[in-house]
Amino acid sequence: MTSHDSSYKHLFAMPELVRDLILGFVPDEWLHTLDYTTLEKIPGSYITEDMSGRADDVVWRVKVGGEWVYLYLLIEFQSTVDKYMALRIMVYVGLLYQDLIKRGEVLDDGRLPPILPIVLYNGSSRWTAVTDIFELIPPVPGLVEQFKPRIKYLLIDENTYTDHELASVKNLVAAVFRIEHPTNPQSISELVGLLGEWLIDRPDLRRMFALWIRATLMRKPEYRIVLPELDDLQEIKVMLADRLEEWALDYKAQGMQKGMQQGRQEGRQEGRQEGRQEGEALSLRRLLSKRFGELSAQLSTRINEASPAQIEQWLDRIFDAKSLDDIFSDTTMH
Repeated sequence: MTSHDSSYKHLFAMPELVRDLILGFVPDEWLHTLDYTTLEKIPGSYITEDMSGRADDVVWRVKVGGEWVYLYLLIEFQSTVDKYMALRIMVYVGLLYQDLIKRGEVLDDGRLPPILPIVLYNGSSRWTAVTDIFELIPPVPGLVEQFKPRIKYLLIDENTYTDHELASVKNLVAAVFRIEHPTNPQSISELVGLLGEWLIDRPDLRRMFALWIRATLMRKPEYRIVLPELDDLQEIKVMLADRLEEWALDYKAQGMQKGMQQGRQEGRQEGRQEGRQEGEALSLRRLLSKRFGELSAQLSTRINEASPAQIEQWLDRIFDAKSLDDIFSDTTMH
């Protein structure tokens, strides 16, 4: 499991995200009438018949009258399309049903509860795989055609939504999609502020989103950013504010790169590396000044001459530190 896959599964381990996914991106009136306060996460780890296990999946159930409807969410984050996703879904749904039978969680008359398989896709290319395993098998003459399996999954492709469409709704999953595909660096900072307002009374969700946003920004090559361990949206917003100008320059530099020879590209890469290091040093100085007041010339020089690894170490300490000594523990400076 990739770190990005893991961070997404942590997000969708929160009932509010599951609710907003269904209400905002599953076009079905009946599903929208269900009581999502009854959402309950159930175990999503299965053992196949050959005794080989598979990683946890995100599985929820929501109550419908006196019965349960199981929502099976398979979160897929590949940058390329999986041609055989329909086959994988057939296997996963079969394993889930097998597990429900073993646990005695079938309906009173022995029938199986319904399952809605959902594939959430955030890759850069268009999704071209079929959504029904029936379409993976060629037509067969006569009787055999009747026995071809049928199982479909619901595809939710982030790329099919415009920023305008997503911005028009107050929906946590819409905010996730917008952060994944921002129109510009400034929009990320605005979205962080918006999430902070929506989740003002939910410190657990604020922390979860802060951790996910940090992981997302560090994963995306266009930002080339290293953030300290932050678990608060306000801290993320402060750090982003110090980097907006640097990102804007990077975006401009990326446009100028096209058509240049390899040698010049390498030279510009070195320049951006130096600029990024200067930007991180500037961010550290600003955060220190906000917390501890004006810095001495000696300390500012030390920060400017520090390596990227050293600056990152100091940034990691800044939010827990009670004094400058806690940050620069090897040498005391004021």
